Amino acid sequence: MIARRALVLLGVAAGPWVLLARGGSPVAAAALAQPAPYDWQLPRGFPEPRVPADNPMSEAKVHLGRLLFYDRRLSGNQTFSCGNCHLQSRAFADPLPRGVGSTGEVHPRGAMGLANIAYAPVLTWANPNIRTLEQQAMLPMFGETPVELGLAGREQELLARLAADSAYPRLFRAAFPHEEGAITVRRVTQAIAAFERTLISGRAPYDRYLAGDSTAITAAARRGEELFFSEKLECFHCHGGFNFTNTVDYKGKGFVEIEFHNTGLYNVDGKGAYPTENPGVREHTGDPEDMGKFKAPSLRNIALTAPYMHDGSVRTLDAVLDHYAAGGRTIATGPRRGVGRRNPYKSSFVKGFTLTPRERRDVLAFLHSLTDSVFVSDPRYADPFARPHSPTTPR
Repeated sequence: MIARRALVLLGVAAGPWVLLARGGSPVAAAALAQPAPYDWQLPRGFPEPRVPADNPMSEAKVHLGRLLFYDRRLSGNQTFSCGNCHLQSRAFADPLPRGVGSTGEVHPRGAMGLANIAYAPVLTWANPNIRTLEQQAMLPMFGETPVELGLAGREQELLARLAADSAYPRLFRAAFPHEEGAITVRRVTQAIAAFERTLISGRAPYDRYLAGDSTAITAAARRGEELFFSEKLECFHCHGGFNFTNTVDYKGKGFVEIEFHNTGLYNVDGKGAYPTENPGVREHTGDPEDMGKFKAPSLRNIALTAPYMHDGSVRTLDAVLDHYAAGGRTIATGPRRGVGRRNPYKSSFVKGFTLTPRERRDVLAFLHSLTDSVFVSDPRYADPFARPHSPTTPR
């Protein structure tokens, strides 16, 4: 008899799912029935995410993707998984300022949070060409600059590892029933993408407030909301919409979508340059005007995703307000010295402002009201391999 607790660990209900095991750890649940249409269970006001026609959603595929997301066999040395750099407790962001891959290589940028990534029209900090989660999944798996999961040239080894498991062949058949369930790189990335599309966060106190619960946020947070959406601070231009990023139209006001921005974080030697390892969109377009332009991340769960900016160089939300209040960061000494507010490529929305002590507290209270505690503790998204009371025990 399969223990119900083990089924709960996998986030699936008892019924047409059968638990299998590898080395005493929960591994997978294989669907014995035909996959049903996916029930998104969306928060109020959220649109259904767009899904590629060649990768339709199903419960079986989402459960397979969750297992692959957390399986350390998806790294060359079998020490890392996607979940190492995307922690549920941090809204699937990383507490490190810059990512560290499976080989110990320090990356030039931090791992972006995955909350509501299904709604992002463009992915990654600075590559405008990566537009689907299936594409993006290839980068950490097989990329070499930097090395993340370290699977470049080891595709067949990866597939052999999965095929040798007693559970994965059945899982792939359940997830891809019309394709004979063969284990391929394409299907690995499709399953991971399907799981990532379910990482939807929209039940924060501020969401309850918008739904009519006037007690869901404090008076300070309500005042902070007014400041956030004011022309004084200009925050909404880059962090608008239901996802507080580049999505258009907050409360019917029709704000324009702008994807990448230079916020005056650097101005090396007063030349508008950014550190050479992080030139922003310019790395991909070659256009000098794109120097230092990076994607505006969602502000949902922002209180959980420190440190901030693409390179983790701003440690706290207080320091983020300092940066924008100054209209850019000044670095007085060292190889990156420069006055960011004078960067010639800086966004016109980063013009600086002055806040009273109470206004600062109010803005911070509003940002904290975007924390979705349900999302960061939802067992549907948790690591199914984690042992009770020891979530970091290697598999």
